[in-house]
Amino acid sequence: MANVYGIEYTVKNSKGEIVDSNKGQAPLEFIAGKGQIIPGLEKEVEKMEIGEEKTVVVPASEAYGEYNPEMTQELPRDQFQGIELQKGMTLYGQTPEGQTIAVTVKDFDDQKVVIDYNHPLAGEDLTFDVKVVSKREATPEEALTGQIGGGDSHGGHCGSGSCGCGH
Repeated sequence: MANVYGIEYTVKNSKGEIVDSNKGQAPLEFIAGKGQIIPGLEKEVEKMEIGEEKTVVVPASEAYGEYNPEMTQELPRDQFQGIELQKGMTLYGQTPEGQTIAVTVKDFDDQKVVIDYNHPLAGEDLTFDVKVVSKREATPEEALTGQIGGGDSHGGHCGSGSCGCGH
């Protein structure tokens, strides 16, 4: 059976700069084996117990992948009308399948805009200071759906207690 972990973490990029942290906030919860966090961190967290703290170095290949220079695209500037462009800014768009995708503006001039589809942390080895704050067995519904606690719908039908979540 899959486990649900709750973790507190701070992550640094290869330059030692903090790029994300949830210390002092709600723990990040995930279901092991569902690909909800980067593979290299999940593999290490699964070896840890509640209360255990560890520094984990996750190579780029087990984080957001290697940087792929072929994942850039040059588009006509007129596709960005009404947007005050800045190098390094993140823009959000949709794939033909309707999925939201984030791209980074690499460069632009009056005629063209170069965008990068790589994750901003692609090619980076990441260092996590991680602490396991909770660990429990996933419910059958969580294991099936990948949603912790049946999702964030603790209103509506949940008020009857019929979902088994206790709300």
